[in-house]
Amino acid sequence: MTSHPGGGGEDDRAEAETEPLVCARCGRRADSFRPTWTFSVENGVPRHYCEKCSRDHLRAIEGRLDTQWW
Repeated sequence: MTSHPGGGGEDDRAEAETEPLVCARCGRRADSFRPTWTFSVENGVPRHYCEKCSRDHLRAIEGRLDTQWW
């Protein structure tokens, strides 16, 4: 598959996978792949949350509340 000006190609995904994860709530940076982190899309924006923030706000996440309500 080739990349096109609109994005969405394999090159875009490979570049995103090499960037370190940063928690959208507290700013913590992941040293490596973290399967315990939570991934969410809010208003079309992809966000990652560290394990601590995910645990602290589990009910809000499962209730699909926007982060402004946490």
